[in-house]
Amino acid sequence: MSATSAPPAAPDGGTETVPFRQFLLKIHSRCNLACTYCYMYEAADQSWRQRPRTMAPAIVHRAARSIAEHAREHGLAEVHVVLHGGEPLLVGAERLEGLLGTVTEVLAGSATPRFTMQTNGIRLAEDPRLLPVLDRYGVRIGVSLDGTPADHDRHRRRPDGRGSHGATARALELLNDPAHRHLYAGLLCVIDTAADPLETYEALLRFAPPLLDLLLPHATWQTPPPGLSARTSPPAVSPVPGADGGPAPYADWLCTVFDRWYGAPRRETGVRLFEEIMVLLLGGTARSEAVGLTPVDLVVVETDGAIEQADSLKVSYPGAPETGLHVFRNSFADAAAHPAFRARQRGFAGLGPVCRSCARSRVCGGGLYAHRYAPAVAPAFSAPSVYCDDLAVLVDHIGARLRRDVAELTAPRRKVTR
Repeated sequence: MSATSAPPAAPDGGTETVPFRQFLLKIHSRCNLACTYCYMYEAADQSWRQRPRTMAPAIVHRAARSIAEHAREHGLAEVHVVLHGGEPLLVGAERLEGLLGTVTEVLAGSATPRFTMQTNGIRLAEDPRLLPVLDRYGVRIGVSLDGTPADHDRHRRRPDGRGSHGATARALELLNDPAHRHLYAGLLCVIDTAADPLETYEALLRFAPPLLDLLLPHATWQTPPPGLSARTSPPAVSPVPGADGGPAPYADWLCTVFDRWYGAPRRETGVRLFEEIMVLLLGGTARSEAVGLTPVDLVVVETDGAIEQADSLKVSYPGAPETGLHVFRNSFADAAAHPAFRARQRGFAGLGPVCRSCARSRVCGGGLYAHRYAPAVAPAFSAPSVYCDDLAVLVDHIGARLRRDVAELTAPRRKVTR
């Protein structure tokens, strides 16, 4: 989880190379949970089985040198380094200290690293040596939590079947301590339509998150989302919500949470998806690849040094994130020029015909790139998102609320006459 400033938009034709600003390092390739929906271990791509468990110091150093070179080439004053896995905290305190120290030292004089981490939190609660290391390097920590204890433990279980909510809750209590609150980036929650949306939201609020990421489960037209097994064929035209009576359960869930969040008497937390859609509806630029048309500026380095695209692509087919590049053979300039990355920097021109004909396309952006995968469509990622109907309902719902509020704010006030 990282909130970064948006890169400059490439023109619709995608003729400019967009530099990377986010470098996701897969520092550990295994996990201490066995989540039912995990795209890393449970989806089509199983390349983790052939990769080393941890990123070797030589790979860390070479990746850091390449980041520094890329920053200098593009005049980047700061870069965002995301520590990821698997479960990144499985590397342990000593190796984590060495890794953070290496990246900081190598980037000195080139760019300031802004570190973030996405974790399930369990190791924070188990190993008291970890938080001091993270604090020394100012690592902002995002924690995965799926709502109430029962809802969380339904999917986020240990390999032996035990739930993980208790350990995650203890980690969040540590992060909410005044001594560590400055490291707390927020919560990531994968949506489960079987869970009550308001109960889920209230359960997340109990941990006082600075920001919430509400994520649609990774799915494609080949492997549809839970509860929507009939979604196997992309639409031939842009959706008209309500006109055909088609189900949009993820939108219904999100709209319920949006109304609760937006209608609160005070700002309780940020919700990235809602805020991004609102900014886009008002003519701004998104900072997330989930919506909008901002060119991708994130690159992944795997534990073995392979340079890859976003790991969410693992949900589509084996080898989908691969580029054939490696930190010891290639630069990040090579990656930025790679056709796989260029395809995701074309903005509106990179959308398929259904999305280009839709009035919402500059807001939803066609949805997350991985969710557009449809083997029967050419190119395979040119279909609308498998969540197309849900995104349409959600965008229209938020847009209607904003228009109503703007109309009330700008309506001429009647003069009171005596």
